[in-house]
Amino acid sequence: MVELTLPKNSKINKNGKTWKAKEGAGKTRTFHIYRYDPSMPENPSVDSYEVDVSNVSMVLDALIKIKNETDATLAFRRSCREGVCGSCAMNINGSNTLACTAGLDECGDGDVHIYPLPHQPVVRDLVTDLSNFYKQHAYVEPYLQAKTADPETEWRQSPEQREKLDGLYECILCACCSTSCPSYWWNGETDDHKNEYLGPAALLQAYRWLADSRDQLDNERLDKLEDEFKLYRCHTIMNCAQVCPKHLNPAKAIAEIKKLMVTRPDSKATAAQQAD
Repeated sequence: MVELTLPKNSKINKNGKTWKAKEGAGKTRTFHIYRYDPSMPENPSVDSYEVDVSNVSMVLDALIKIKNETDATLAFRRSCREGVCGSCAMNINGSNTLACTAGLDECGDGDVHIYPLPHQPVVRDLVTDLSNFYKQHAYVEPYLQAKTADPETEWRQSPEQREKLDGLYECILCACCSTSCPSYWWNGETDDHKNEYLGPAALLQAYRWLADSRDQLDNERLDKLEDEFKLYRCHTIMNCAQVCPKHLNPAKAIAEIKKLMVTRPDSKATAAQQAD
């Protein structure tokens, strides 16, 4: 375990450690960051870091500055720094977003509060365990499937068919949408994994392939979603669309899946209506 050495003008308070900026710092802002270390007895806490942000524009840059210059024990995920990989998803000032695309000027003039993604097991500090999230993504089988033989050259699409995928394929699996959804908090994980809501991210991916003209397993895909939990626990709260850093609309995709459920010729719902 790394021993922390606090600057002379820093102190420890009941909520966690307080780290002051170095003498001579220019423009400063305070970042209150959730801390959790499974090896420590007193958990969790919120540490406060006063940071010189004179040359810092993004929240991720501030976190990197804290880790490099103040507290090397701070843990968070990051990779591309361009809003492409989704690694640095976290809750900033009460809203899920990517730290690399969250500008300090978008965080108001006051202190910045940073927490891990809501309702996910915390591995350490801002790092959450997304194992169940990825399992649900795998459940929708997010890859092209066909019943006919592969074409000799390529699967062809018209411009109109390709356009239907816009707003779907851009998902980066950052989990901002699912972890902002109250229904996902309540129904997103069960002990048997049978009666659980798949969440906005997985269902957006499901519709991405249902909308793809090259995929030929529509009914099989819909059958996997047709129960009272996996799809229908969406209550159109719209948090998912509000927080998506790629400006996608998972709620709309979910609504489209519900339409397909009742319009497909051999759907279970249609069969039940005919039986009545």
